[in-house]
Amino acid sequence: MSQAKKGRLNYRCPQCFARDIDMDLFYDTEKKEYYCLRCCFRGSEEEILALNEQNKGKYGLLTKRVDSFGEDTEPIHYHEYEKGEL
Repeated sequence: MSQAKKGRLNYRCPQCFARDIDMDLFYDTEKKEYYCLRCCFRGSEEEILALNEQNKGKYGLLTKRVDSFGEDTEPIHYHEYEKGEL
C-alpha cells in the first residue's frame, strides 16, 4: 500500500499485518498515538516498531530455499536463493 502524501511516515498496523492484512495506521495528535480503523490497536511509535520486528520473523526465510526438512529433531536445511533458480 503506497503512502498517499508526503509528510509523516505511514506505519502499518502490526495486528492486521500479522493476519496478512495491509492496513495503515492513523495518528491522533491530541493523544500522540497511532490507531487502526479496522481493529482495536492503539500504540506509540516504539510499540509499533517493536511489534513489526516480531512480525518480520514470519518472512525471515523469504530469500532462502529449503533443501530438506529432516526429522522432527533435526534443523531445516536451506540455501540462499539465486535469481533464475527453480
